[in-house]
Amino acid sequence: MRPGPIAADTAAPITIGDAREESLASIPDGGGVFVLHAGGESRYLAKTAFLRRRIARTVRMFRLGEVLTRIDAWPTASRFESALLHYELARRLFPDNYAKLVRLARPAYVKVILANAFPRTQVTSRLSSRALHFGPFRTRGDAEAFEKSMLDLFQMRRCEPDLAPAPEHPGCIYGEMNMCLRPCQTVVSMEEYAGEVGRVVEFLNTRGASLVGATAAARDRLSEEMDFEGAARQHRLVERIQAVGALRGELVCDVERLYGVAVLPSGDAGSVRLQFLWKGAWLGARVFELDRTGGPLDHRLREMVEALEAGAVTLLERQEHLALLARWFYSSRREGEWIGFDDPAAAPWRKLVRAISRVAGG
Repeated sequence: MRPGPIAADTAAPITIGDAREESLASIPDGGGVFVLHAGGESRYLAKTAFLRRRIARTVRMFRLGEVLTRIDAWPTASRFESALLHYELARRLFPDNYAKLVRLARPAYVKVILANAFPRTQVTSRLSSRALHFGPFRTRGDAEAFEKSMLDLFQMRRCEPDLAPAPEHPGCIYGEMNMCLRPCQTVVSMEEYAGEVGRVVEFLNTRGASLVGATAAARDRLSEEMDFEGAARQHRLVERIQAVGALRGELVCDVERLYGVAVLPSGDAGSVRLQFLWKGAWLGARVFELDRTGGPLDHRLREMVEALEAGAVTLLERQEHLALLARWFYSSRREGEWIGFDDPAAAPWRKLVRAISRVAGG
């Protein structure tokens, strides 16, 4: 039995037929994942920081000595490698209840609901079709704070019901405060409202740069016209926009455009484990050797990245992959380093090489 696609590796599991002390001696006592087999259908799956001791203790605790037929063990070099492997094995061995075994907490996203005739945003923990999802955030509170601050910069509606625009519609307080274009009262057309939604999406996709650039240009123009009060207002708005952008954090972007690589320790000396994330979904791990002859590290990395291809994933799989990313990235005990980028062709190669060198050096 081999691990699944995102945890794929060249190493087969260490397999033994019983839990005697001399048999367990072949299993290292570092981190890893194991499966205990009892007969053809009964299995026990777990990940641990002490592989040999945990297997022995589990066998004693559940008195499996007489029914145990096989032990499969995969040593790992990091907790994140264990988490990915545990997830893949759980999906394969327990397809009906793997979610309970893995216990993935779904991270929060700011969703732009495009299925509605008058799109709006929403904080959610589920991915869905016909929508843009920006995340994952560290907490739901972070996502809600970012959404509120961002909407204060635009005139996009905040009400939840589907709109039936009519001049006699009562509207809401945000319309009265000029913080909404009031499509419910037909103050603007559907096309004009769509233009404002487009500005919001561009703001999210550019991490605020689109609005900062336009506002800074207005500030500079007012300054040249000697309208220093107007320039000062625009400058304060630039600072406010930058503060809103800082609320999103390093990881947050459109999940369909989320690329990056987790640089992880490897069990082999002089190498690292590269776990690539492509469009919000994990690819199979690659072991990257530092001392191999064959050209500069950045050239070899370029060749590796150019050969990567994203497979088809479901919304549920992408949601689970992003949950694995968020749990590792936001952990206070995170091992390895994360290098994110918007375009694989323009990945920060030097930054990636430095990260590989640091992780390989311990």
